[in-house]
Amino acid sequence: MRIFSGIQPTGRKHLGNYIGAIRQYVDGQDRGEAIYCIVDLHAITVAYDPKELRERVYDTTAILIAAGLDPARCILFRQADVPEHTELCWLLSGVTAHGDLNRMTQFKDKSARQRELVSAGLFLYPVLQAADVLAYNADEVPVGEDQRQHIELMRDIAERFNERFGDTFVVPRAVIPEVGARIMDLQQPTAKMSTTAPSEAGTILVLDEPKTIERKVKSAVTDSGSDVLRRPGKEGISNLIEILSVIRGVSPDAVEAEFDGSGYGGFKQAVADAVVEYLRPVRERYEEIRADEGELERILAEGAGKAHAIAHDIVAEASDKMGVGPPR
Repeated sequence: MRIFSGIQPTGRKHLGNYIGAIRQYVDGQDRGEAIYCIVDLHAITVAYDPKELRERVYDTTAILIAAGLDPARCILFRQADVPEHTELCWLLSGVTAHGDLNRMTQFKDKSARQRELVSAGLFLYPVLQAADVLAYNADEVPVGEDQRQHIELMRDIAERFNERFGDTFVVPRAVIPEVGARIMDLQQPTAKMSTTAPSEAGTILVLDEPKTIERKVKSAVTDSGSDVLRRPGKEGISNLIEILSVIRGVSPDAVEAEFDGSGYGGFKQAVADAVVEYLRPVRERYEEIRADEGELERILAEGAGKAHAIAHDIVAEASDKMGVGPPR
């Protein structure tokens, strides 16, 4: 079984990224052939600083390794180092409906936030994402809940290609955690946690210091009650219950039972303590790993070589079946 997922190059990964995706990456190393990609080409679809982009690739690589990714047990590489991604993106654009792209929720949300240029790259983002996965004939794609629509489009593209040109691509399936798939902002618990939120107070960063994490959790928006229960109107408490259940590896019901009658103060302290300890190993390993950019570059280059060896034949077959280039 082959697993593939890509992650945006930002050095400011938050708890939602960690729970929804990164911990799945680590687990995937023991379940199949795991391939993980730092998607720097996706990052250029919105305004960015070129020098900072290269730094953020190293930041993200260091966070992933600090979290438990082992380059000896998985393939970890930078997207732009494997040209098959962009080649297949263009090929797949020929079997992708404009109307499908127009319905993508993330395109609508991100384009609405752009102050100046809304790039064509942002519109075609899901096609490149499909190419990322289909170039490796991956069976599974570990993602958060927010990527479900993109995976559904990816499946449609693969099926459309196979119907028109013959069986070529594996139709991948999303792997979304049952609990923790969508961690919400601590200050706006109806919105998902994000590094682009208006305030950093609601976003726990993976590299936040323990005191910062404790302050953010204790100031999390709740409600006027005191019952630690998941209910409509108790979105803030429901979010904290989900976070604690994921970290402890227990059900949300078990968390509710444990804190029955305890009130919000003690519960928030327990959540803060759990998050601090959950992220501590990553914080402690990160600085040492990040300091050696030469080693990070070596890891990415080695991973790119392995990724290219897989993607080359798959993309060449797709190109040949479409009648593009000389016959094989």
